[in-house]
Order: sequence, then C-alpha cells, then structure tokens
Amino acid sequence: MRLNEQGLKDRAAWEEKGYELPAFDRKKVTENTKAAPRWIHFGAGNIFRAFQANAAQRLLNEGVIDTGLTVAEGYDYEIIEKMNRPHDGYSILVTLKADGKLEKTVVGSIVESLALDRENTEDFSRLTEIFSGDSLQMASFTITEKGYSLTDAGGALLPDVAADMEKGPKAAGSYIGKVASLLYIRYLAGEKPLAMVSMDNCSHNGTKLYSAMAAFADAWEEKGLAEAGFAAYVKDSGKVSFPWTMIDKITPRPSKEVEEVLAKDGVEELDPVITRKKTYIAPFVNAEECEYLVIEDCFPGGRPPLERAGLIFTDRKTVDKVEKMKVCTCLNPLHTALAVFGCLLGYDLISGEMKDTALRKLAEGIGYREGLPVVVDPGILNPREFLDTVLNVRIPNPFMPDTPQRIATDTSQKLAIRFGETIKAYQRDPDKDVSELRLIPLVFAGWLRYLMGVDDNGEPFALSPDPMLDTLCPVLSRISLGKTEGAGELLRPILENENLFGVNLYEAGLADRVCAYFAELTAGRGAVRRTLDKYTA
Repeated sequence: MRLNEQGLKDRAAWEEKGYELPAFDRKKVTENTKAAPRWIHFGAGNIFRAFQANAAQRLLNEGVIDTGLTVAEGYDYEIIEKMNRPHDGYSILVTLKADGKLEKTVVGSIVESLALDRENTEDFSRLTEIFSGDSLQMASFTITEKGYSLTDAGGALLPDVAADMEKGPKAAGSYIGKVASLLYIRYLAGEKPLAMVSMDNCSHNGTKLYSAMAAFADAWEEKGLAEAGFAAYVKDSGKVSFPWTMIDKITPRPSKEVEEVLAKDGVEELDPVITRKKTYIAPFVNAEECEYLVIEDCFPGGRPPLERAGLIFTDRKTVDKVEKMKVCTCLNPLHTALAVFGCLLGYDLISGEMKDTALRKLAEGIGYREGLPVVVDPGILNPREFLDTVLNVRIPNPFMPDTPQRIATDTSQKLAIRFGETIKAYQRDPDKDVSELRLIPLVFAGWLRYLMGVDDNGEPFALSPDPMLDTLCPVLSRISLGKTEGAGELLRPILENENLFGVNLYEAGLADRVCAYFAELTAGRGAVRRTLDKYTA
C-alpha cells in the first residue's frame, strides 16, 4: 500500500484496513484547481495537513466545492521536494481519540504543491500566475508567529527584510517579502480582491500579517520600487482584507506508535524526514479530534462555504473574545501550569499528569475557580463547556504524545497573557479581590523553581528553550535547595517585571505569596510534591 496516485488505485486494499479515502474525482478537481485556483495556503506543516486540508476535503467529498488546495512552502522547500511530491500531495490524517480508537483518513485535497522560491523559476512563475488570476479568493497562512516578524528583539529590521526593502518586489528573498511581492503582482493585475488569512496560533494574527504587508508596501512605494497606489490597495479592506482568526487543534510530532500501526496495515515508505532545517515531517499526521477555527468574516472576493466543514465565521470582536477565552483562561494557562510542574516532577507526557491527583486539581482550580469567574464569554462558544472538554477529553487523552518539555518552551513570553490578564480582570472588578488567587501565584513560584534546572529529586534537567534564560537563570543559580536566605531580594526585580507577568506582582499584592510558595518549593528534595499536595488538597 503506497501513498500516491498509483497506490491508491487499489481502493479496496485501503478500505479493508479502515482508511477513509477521498470521495471526489481528484483528476477533475486538479484540472479545475490549476485552471481557476480559489484557495492557496502558505505553510505545508502538520496543522495545515490535519485541519485546513481535511476541511477542504469534506467539502470536496460533498460536492460543495470543485477546486482543491494549492500549498506553497516558503521556509523549508524540502517539505515539498521530499514529502508532498513523492506522495502526489496525499497524506494520512490519524485522529487520536480519547477512547483509544484511531480514525485513519487519506487526505487528497492538496492537488498542487509549490516552493515559494524565487530561484525555482517554474514554481515561482506558477505562483505569479495564481496571484494574477481572477479566481483567487483567499491566501491563508500557518507560518508561525515568527514568520510575520520584520525586526529583531532590539527593533532593528532583520537583514533579509532590510535587503528586500531596498531591492524591491522583483528581487525580494525573505519569506514575507516574497509574499508581499505576490500581492504586488495582484495589484498590478488590476487591484483584484483577496483575503489574506493568517491561521497561526497567535493573538490578532491578521493584524500581524497586515502590518508586515503594509510595511513592505510603504517602503517600496516611498523608494519608487512599487507603483504609487500599492500601499493604498493593501490598506483598503474592501480590496485586501486581513481577518483575525483563532485556531485550536493539537498536532504533535508524528508518533512512532502511530507509524507502527500504519506499517502493520501495510502502508509503505512511512519513514519521517528530518530536513536540513530540522523540520520533522512524515507522510502522516497524528492529531486530536477536537478542533476549532473561528474566522472574522471579511472576504472581499468571496470565499468557500467553510462553515459547512465546521469552521465558525463571525465578527472581529467575537474572534478576539474567543482568543482571550482560550489563551487567558480555558486552555493555555492550564497547559503552562502542567508543563512547569511536569518538568519538575519528571513527567514526559501531559496526559500522564492528569492521572496525578494534585496536578489535576491544580489545572481544575486554575480553570474553574480562578479563571471562569472573570472569563471573557464570546457567546459563540460556551466557556464552561470548552473548559470541560479541555480537562476531561483533550488534555487527558493518553494517545496524544504531547510533552511538558515542549509546552514549557518560551514560558517567559507566555505568562503575561496566560495569567496576567486574569490578574488584571480581578483588579478591575470591584466585586473581586486579587488575594483570592492562590494557584496562579503557585504557578509563578513553580516557574521560578523550574528555572533552577533541578528537579524534585535534586537532579539537574535541561530547560526548554526560552529567550529569557540567559537573564533569569543566573539569578536563580544563586539559590539552592534548602538554602533560600535572601531569595526574596534576589527575586524582587523579576517579580516587579510587568513584561513577564503582565503586572508588577508587588503592586498587585501577590509577590509575598509567590515568595512564600517559592520558599516551600525549594525547601529540599520532595518539596515540590509536598507543596503541590498541600495547596491542592
């Protein structure tokens, strides 16, 4: 059983093994797509293959749409060369259900795969053709939040971005510069409408994409490298829109256990590829069953009826509320709490932590007791039901191989949003008292304890990547288990840092509690466990 056009001709062999196959005429859909593409997506990674591509397939299967997806990869061309093309664009979506069942779907909605590479003249010429055409309605993106960045941490333009702004659209070489050059081609073709839809997991993602496009348009126009009017085109939402979206679906790294299941079925050539850029990709994607994609309904050139595939269309204000509900209350804070303490207690799976009574109570307390009273209710999704699903279905799913070590990455960049917004909500509410918060300060103390790089058994462990490690770890290195004299003064500059926590914890009245918790967590070996048990009892 080979995952390509030839191998899938034997449909019976696949169906006997429980695979759901594309139910549409792929040859005809491919012809339609190449003649009149409507949807192009940038970023050929796992979330796209598991979510957007599968949503498109549902519509194709039902005959609701008659064109498929074109995917373009602008960061790691090896994904196209070594994964998409050898498998004729097909991939296998393995949905991991909490009851242990696997759903296996061959996704064939991706009918054209291109490298966003100016040196690949054939592919770039095709991209130019697509962006020039009348049929294109939307360009969507999953290129990670970093993909939209034009500047470094100090605010200076990144070297490749600065070079692109000097060279102009005909020679742009950075990822976002190349996208801007394609948008300029669409402008030259008659100022044709287009929705530029970021579907990356970051707040106000549409604005991040808009800011990048507008910056290039302004620079090129000012330097005479683009026609006067291009910047106005980019900034006219009646011509080019940049909707906000909220996406939520966990797609961990391809699992060895899932690979073994597929191999046992007889699927060949399943070996994952690790590219020169360290992308880890396989012919299959394993993902959780739950998925949410909420989109601001702003499409000047029309759009596919994706609501029929379960996507939710609404206004910008509501998208923002959904984002806040998820990121500030009902999912992300719980993940961060479990990640920090999971690393300290030696867990290697988030799902395993939910079998730990104290850790489960910690997550439930942060969600139900401290978060829900001030949650932003978006109206279109019920916060309590969303939280119920997170705590009872999603996080405990033993078949989701997500790790606390992965989620602990960049924690310093997450605390202000994931917990600081709740603290601010308590401060704003005259009927609430910040002193009611007990578990959020415990997470802050746990994170500081984590930064010591020593687990609850007193053994060193590797900290996950974080841009603040070089600043914070030298402070924590001056504290050791059982010896916390003077820790409060050492920690003061950290606890006062609004950029880290969203508020000055001293001004919020929470710093003393964090320090007290920290002293208990660092009292010696086993102190993390004892402290958790004490405050979650």
